[in-house]
Amino acid sequence: MSELLQPFVLSLELAGITTVLLFLLAIPLVYLIYFAQSAIKPLLKAVVSMPLVLPPTVLGYYLLIILRPEGWLGKLSDQLFDLRLVFSFPGLVIGSLIFSLPFMVNPILSAIENLPASYKEAAYTLGKSRWNTLWHVFLPNVRSSVIVGLVMTFAHTIGEFGVILMIGGNIPEETRVASIAIYNEVEMLNFDNANIYATILLLFSFVVLFCVYFYQNRRVEGVI
Repeated sequence: MSELLQPFVLSLELAGITTVLLFLLAIPLVYLIYFAQSAIKPLLKAVVSMPLVLPPTVLGYYLLIILRPEGWLGKLSDQLFDLRLVFSFPGLVIGSLIFSLPFMVNPILSAIENLPASYKEAAYTLGKSRWNTLWHVFLPNVRSSVIVGLVMTFAHTIGEFGVILMIGGNIPEETRVASIAIYNEVEMLNFDNANIYATILLLFSFVVLFCVYFYQNRRVEGVI
């Protein structure tokens, strides 16, 4: 495989794995937050949304602390699986799950909270449990927000830089994703390659956003 393409392949692998795992994690989290007591709900929402406001280097620093061999998660991984997390692809996946978490959870949760109360009341009247109500009533009615969450999670993971650099470094074929490759090429004053990476990421971001807004526009026109 071309050395130039390898960072993009690694970025796509990371984004794909993160998106699938986050979708599986997001549904129970949405359930937990939506049905939580009103006093606890703001706390849960704040914890989930923290990566949106935290500087990536701060988030990366704390992840580095817990993922390093002396950290509790790094030590646990070492002892149970003989797996080093820091400066490795599995470590990047764990970091990506945390910094992309709000991009998956918030659109789905927000859409469910904006559904009319009659949806929940009708489900309860028919004897549906909370989980069945979420899975069979809420999620089908917020399908467009689920798709937006999936797309935004994938796109955000592709472009992340600060957290990746802090916990993954710049190891070829292991942690050098496309955003890190740009930094690496600029450091070596190789602006031709940096321009190729940057242009592809720029076009990718535009296409993702265009598809999201086009899909949302089609949904609105369909409703009207």
